[in-house]
Amino acid sequence: MIARMWRGWVRTEDRDAYVEYIEATGMAEYRRTPGNQGAHMLTRDLGDGRTEVVTLSFWASRDAVSGFAGEDVSRAVFYPEDDRYLVDREVTVSHYEVYGQG
Repeated sequence: MIARMWRGWVRTEDRDAYVEYIEATGMAEYRRTPGNQGAHMLTRDLGDGRTEVVTLSFWASRDAVSGFAGEDVSRAVFYPEDDRYLVDREVTVSHYEVYGQG
């Protein structure tokens, strides 16, 4: 199993709207892609007016990840309204081998 992690930062006042937006776009797309084993979104208010947002998804294989991300699985996938919300973002994602499942 492969874990895929991405991080971005939004204004804390935009957190709830951005979470709702990403649930309807990226998270929904993760979940409907064949080979997806689950997807979660984490948020953490940093106390400086920004909130960190982490998306964490699990995949059966790297081939399954490419079904979502395209050929270059290291590139982050963005959606049309991301520029409206994000004050900073990672443009690449991290992938990890998952051990000790269940």
